[in-house]
Amino acid sequence: MKIDSLLAIGAGLIISVASMAQTAREDFRRNKDLSASNYVAYDNVRPDDTYKYTPSPKNYAPFYISNYARHGSRWLIVPEQYSDLVKTLGMAEKYGKLTDTGKDVLEKIREFVKTCKNRLGELTPVGERQHHGIAKRMANRFPEVFAGDDVYVDARSTVVIRSILSMTAECEELMAFNPKIKMHNDVSESLQWYMNGPIKNRIQSAVDTVGAIGRHYEVELTHPSRLMGVLFNDPVFVAEHIDAAKLMQRLFDFNGNLQSHDAKFTFNDIFTEDELYDLWKIKNITWYVRYGAAPASKGIAPYSQANLLRNIISTADTIIANKNHGATLRFGHEINVMPLAVLLELGDCAKAVEDLDNLDKEWLNYRIYPMGCNIQLVFYRPTKGKGDILVKALLNEHEMSMPVKTENYPYYKWDDLRSYYLGKLDAFDKE
Repeated sequence: MKIDSLLAIGAGLIISVASMAQTAREDFRRNKDLSASNYVAYDNVRPDDTYKYTPSPKNYAPFYISNYARHGSRWLIVPEQYSDLVKTLGMAEKYGKLTDTGKDVLEKIREFVKTCKNRLGELTPVGERQHHGIAKRMANRFPEVFAGDDVYVDARSTVVIRSILSMTAECEELMAFNPKIKMHNDVSESLQWYMNGPIKNRIQSAVDTVGAIGRHYEVELTHPSRLMGVLFNDPVFVAEHIDAAKLMQRLFDFNGNLQSHDAKFTFNDIFTEDELYDLWKIKNITWYVRYGAAPASKGIAPYSQANLLRNIISTADTIIANKNHGATLRFGHEINVMPLAVLLELGDCAKAVEDLDNLDKEWLNYRIYPMGCNIQLVFYRPTKGKGDILVKALLNEHEMSMPVKTENYPYYKWDDLRSYYLGKLDAFDKE
């Protein structure tokens, strides 16, 4: 990474060599919900009120924000993530094979599933509140961007309803901040080529080759026997009738997703610390090799977002040339935000790790793509006279380093970033 590492570490980045001393195990002891990987709710990750942002450079003010955000918290997508639990535990109940804990788990799941009818994949009230909060903090943190009579906000979403409603929530908040904003919303298949577009064959081929890696770790790190003893009173019945590993995975996903709802219960305590950790490790590795800068997938998976990055660059160039101010807001999915963060080389997101057994010491997924995760590129220009356009990057509202030199961290010259990223994309296209 081409950056003054002393400046980066001194700034206290959340994804840095310095912060890795705070291990995942320690994070999970503080907050078990963080083990839920891509089901982590945004408020578990964003900065609290004590986080200190670097003041704007002297004689500079923000004028434009370019972002890409994941939709907020949602219901689970696959129907079997709910029905398998009810079916399996219900069958055991029929034969009197559940412990008291197992009966309690089944009762809670049954009651919860009643709220899920025809809701698969949809935005939850928690998810809506997440995006209201993100937009409100954005406007309050950068009022110069959104104040005045000539503010333009162009908001676009993928064609998925949870992303559209996330966009709606943020736009509502910005309009409340300044009713004079000239707001444009767009949702169309014609935008998908960069919002959530098809992946080039050579990228898909590289990613497909690592599928066995995830399956290997799923077998190696799933140890369901103790949990089965908590839920069932007959080990012979379990051996003959229960797919223990699958049930454990289903229960882990269901439990992780509870934080996306206003649920009054959790199953965190039926898992041991080691079980939560191992189940998280499976997802940490699987997501890394499929979407990160993993040597196992030749490090090319992040280039799935090449069209998105080119759109970010060209749109920013247009805003700068026209001397406008406002924002370009894009709403999609974690499969876009995560590789984009890697492609942009924010913090240590683009770290290449050969030893996947120790990936948990180098790269932590829940800090990158929780529900509602977002990348904000904040552009600054001189308040008087001429000068360089500067950019600051926020990942989930934390200041991040970027892959060019700067003497004014976390601010970088746009011309330097633009040249670096376009050169990187052009080099990949020529391979």
